[in-house]
Amino acid sequence: MADKLRVAIVGAGIMGRGNAQALSGERDVVVAAITSHTRANAEALANDHKDAPRVLDSLDDVLASKDIDAVVLTTPDHLHGDMMVRAAEAGKHILVEKPFTTDVAEADRAVAAIRKAGVVAMCLFNHRWVPAYAQAKDLTSQLGEAVVGYARKNDTIYVPTKMLSWADRTTSAWFLSSHDIDLMNWLVDDQVTRVYATARWGVLRERGIDTPDAVQIQAEYSRGATATFESAWVYPETFPTMVDSYVTLACEGGVVQLDRQKENVVLATHDTYAYPRNMLQRVLHGIPAGAYRDAIRHFVDCCLTGSEPLISVESSRHVTAVLAAAHESIQSRQPVDVAPPAAT
Repeated sequence: MADKLRVAIVGAGIMGRGNAQALSGERDVVVAAITSHTRANAEALANDHKDAPRVLDSLDDVLASKDIDAVVLTTPDHLHGDMMVRAAEAGKHILVEKPFTTDVAEADRAVAAIRKAGVVAMCLFNHRWVPAYAQAKDLTSQLGEAVVGYARKNDTIYVPTKMLSWADRTTSAWFLSSHDIDLMNWLVDDQVTRVYATARWGVLRERGIDTPDAVQIQAEYSRGATATFESAWVYPETFPTMVDSYVTLACEGGVVQLDRQKENVVLATHDTYAYPRNMLQRVLHGIPAGAYRDAIRHFVDCCLTGSEPLISVESSRHVTAVLAAAHESIQSRQPVDVAPPAAT
């Protein structure tokens, strides 16, 4: 077992900074390098980091570095697939932001490359480490077969118009429902076989961003359960939290409901009324904490011990296949079967 995991951050945007902050609190991790499409962003992040990591010009430079054990891919959604294949072939462990990929064929290639190389890889579906969601997993296992589920994750319009510069290359479903599909699959302990999806365009197109305002997905599971996944990102910025997140699952023996909107804190000032977020990312007494950090800590432990992560690359590939089928359904206005894994 290695003493320290030497990590490179690929992408210096919001999620790159989040990963760097979480990793900075781990005594057995060294953030050794940072690279980004914009070198100035990489340099700014490096200057903010206590370990003073090197700034490299490209992913190729990262993968050629013998003093880097793992890469953390925090690039836009549509860039993940090829990067994972290249990282696996270079023998690097991989932590990739959700979604795993936005293309099924790319997801299959990534899974094959990862398994052939024998590296540790995990998609950062951090909601599995939210305490209430993890408790719900234990509770639903006592409630018998799942019957019907519903999950929504709706953002304010700030996210596609100001936070993301690449919102026109993704959708609210890829960006938001990927979390909920992974979570629901885990709670139901089953896979989606068929979907029917609809979308609405208007508000964002009028602002020059060609992506749907909202997507709704109806999913059928192999053992008969059904679920609805709702995503939108046109809430007004006056909404008291950036994300409105809610999950419920009814089973034959009971129901579990999870409302993450308030997160136990309410803040009122003379200008605003808000629910500050703290379950995913927070700094507690100067130390990074929360589900986001806990998920990253799990990945680090798996890299250092060779253990298989809680979230398999195969399950993350399935989330991609569900979403790809949903987007095909939006275009065809017909139900679409979820693509099975590629033959090996």
